[in-house]
Amino acid sequence: MTKHKLFKLGAAAALTVTGVSAITSLKTVRAANFTAIKRVKINYLPGKGLNIWTNYNKGKFMGYRAKDGTIWNVAETAVDKKGNLWYKVGTREWIEARYTVDVGMDTPASTNAKTKDKVTNVSTKKKTSKKTTTKVNNVISLGAVTKKSTKTKKSTKAKAAKVKKAKQIVDAAVKKTAKKSTTKKVASTQASSKAGAIVALAKQQVGKPYAWGANGPDSFDCSSLVQYVFKNAAGMNLPRTTYDQVKVGQTVYQKSQANGQPVSASNLQVGDLLFWGSESAPYHVAIYIGNNQYVNAATPEQGTILQTMTSYFAPTIVKRVL
Repeated sequence: MTKHKLFKLGAAAALTVTGVSAITSLKTVRAANFTAIKRVKINYLPGKGLNIWTNYNKGKFMGYRAKDGTIWNVAETAVDKKGNLWYKVGTREWIEARYTVDVGMDTPASTNAKTKDKVTNVSTKKKTSKKTTTKVNNVISLGAVTKKSTKTKKSTKAKAAKVKKAKQIVDAAVKKTAKKSTTKKVASTQASSKAGAIVALAKQQVGKPYAWGANGPDSFDCSSLVQYVFKNAAGMNLPRTTYDQVKVGQTVYQKSQANGQPVSASNLQVGDLLFWGSESAPYHVAIYIGNNQYVNAATPEQGTILQTMTSYFAPTIVKRVL
């Protein structure tokens, strides 16, 4: 079992890991001492956790998350190839900086990673002396708590150097991405506005009859509904048939590439186009409107209806056109 050492400032910390796959021995693993350069609070989604990765460039998800609202110590900062800022919060654990906010160094840290096995935080203690300050010990343990360690004036200077270097990296990343972020924000706002209009117009069509080859607005087939809604709600001229519509936009999901796993609603955005069949021969299309639901001109018997996605009848391709 690989033992991951998460950082906690101001005291020794311990994590008790339980579960069949997690327990391999009953011994304490002491991490190398480190100096935290800053402290951040997870600002993700209420009740959700932020994925922890093995690296900031093409890292792998480690199987556990940093819970929203918890506070973490940062040992290093780095910028990935796309210009995104990352924070190192363990020996090889990284989180995306954009989902955090800075907090004061005097704010109590809480190592609160939620894993697929159960993780319990153990309270810690801190001691100080007149001539030295405390240094962080990180521990992953099964029932053991590490003891305090102290640092000298030389360590204090080293900490100041790390903080300065980290600030330089952060400033450079902010400057590099400021213009890009502004552009993305404008584009995101426009897409959100279009998506809302698409959802509203799509819902207005629910109850209208299905007719093969019909172009609306009184009746539709599946692809003409898509064309009608996007043109009148967002000013977008999409092709008329499913064969051509599937060629438009960015592929968000394709069953063959996902090893047969059904698409998850967490991967979808309002306004995505859902297709059934192969990319070369799709036989049905619908408009995703959020909350795991979609609007489609289904069959002559059903007409235009609002449906909930199921694993039994899940789309095989998802295209993002907004």
